[in-house]
Amino acid sequence: METRDLRNELIAIVGADAATFSPDHNLEDLHDETLHPRESEPFAVVRPANTQQVVDIAKLASEFKVPITPRGSGTGLSGAVTPVPGGIVMSFSRMNQVLRLDVNDHVAVVQPGITLIELGEALEPSGLRYPVFPGELSGSLGGNVNTNAGGMRAVRHGVTRQHVLGLELVLIDGTVVRTGAPVMKSSSGYDLTQLVVGSEGTLALVTEITLRLSPTFAHSATILVPFSSLNDVTRIVPSIVASGLEPSILEYADAPTMIGMTQAASFELGINAEIAAKTAAYLLIVLETRTAEQLEGDLGELAALVESGGALDLFVLPDHAAPRLIKARESLFWVSKAAGANEIIDVVVPRSTVPVFLEEAQRMAERHGALIFGCGHVGDGNVHLSIFQDDEERRAALVYELFAFGLGLGGQISGEHGIGLDKQGPYLALTDPILLELQRKIKAVFDPEQLLNPYRLLDDRPLP
Repeated sequence: METRDLRNELIAIVGADAATFSPDHNLEDLHDETLHPRESEPFAVVRPANTQQVVDIAKLASEFKVPITPRGSGTGLSGAVTPVPGGIVMSFSRMNQVLRLDVNDHVAVVQPGITLIELGEALEPSGLRYPVFPGELSGSLGGNVNTNAGGMRAVRHGVTRQHVLGLELVLIDGTVVRTGAPVMKSSSGYDLTQLVVGSEGTLALVTEITLRLSPTFAHSATILVPFSSLNDVTRIVPSIVASGLEPSILEYADAPTMIGMTQAASFELGINAEIAAKTAAYLLIVLETRTAEQLEGDLGELAALVESGGALDLFVLPDHAAPRLIKARESLFWVSKAAGANEIIDVVVPRSTVPVFLEEAQRMAERHGALIFGCGHVGDGNVHLSIFQDDEERRAALVYELFAFGLGLGGQISGEHGIGLDKQGPYLALTDPILLELQRKIKAVFDPEQLLNPYRLLDDRPLP
């Protein structure tokens, strides 16, 4: 069957207004936010409107042996949605509805194309929320599932996988499978839901997501705590976590990163100039509680705790400044990108080893003639580093050493951004070959022809 027939088949499934074909694509459909975009021209970009259309496209791709690259909002940072030349990009932008909301059971069923901001708006009247808080609220829930997105609230609420109760999946041959259930626990066979979470679109096409929701809190405070050294910041974190205060956000940022964030957001922190001059790093903390009295008590306990850990001061941000600082932290990737960062990594290590990792990271940077600035979800050990080194060879060597050192501390190469194309080389080189082989066997069961998001993650064939 000739190419023009494949084109006509796809149009018959989704409609002419929901498909583009080479060379007439919208360029925004052809990349994510990786710092290392690769030019790649798919045959088609299609936007199914429902599960049946996804089924029909999967069957067609299987028949023609054409690879599918699933795509959410394209906000990922690892090149995972880079199209395959001659392949099909399946955009879920039209599948963006809340299908069911059960307020009593705290459960929502949503389509994969709904964004975090759209979901938040839909849930607001219910008094419930989806508490996972990655840095980009235009990201889609399908993308969050495929990367197991985390974010700033992970220290209290966990990451995506803690909130996904079930999935509707379309396999590459068009088979529809439902995993999990809208219940809080299950001991019923293999957990295929969690197998798919974080699989970067390589196992199945996610068409529905059953989410666990949480109540919102009536009272909150955003606190900024300056310290004279980054070591003081990272060493006080275990005490804060162990205190029982349960911060919803527990972030660190070194002083240059904080200055960059606030300048980009065009606002001043209002910190005394003398204290600011002594500050090497900050903790950003959000406390949320049910009552004003409880919040006041928690603030007092936190103040005593950070003072004992060497804090220079403690600032409870006013209502107008708090959301601006959180928004600035969310936008940090764009600040780093605009500043010319050559690489951004998100190594995760055991929380207690964060000081060791950061100290060694600076020594490695000096050896490789690089600059490293950082922030991260220090409450769960997820360290985000912006690396400035123009020389590609020296930068690659530095990144490899950082990954290897993090793994040696008991960590992982990526805490939430995923492997995709960008981290594939180090991931395959540093991961136990037995583990890689087991994962490849699982992939072969789901996708024997390697048509779902091929040439990335475990598939080390070069992108055509």
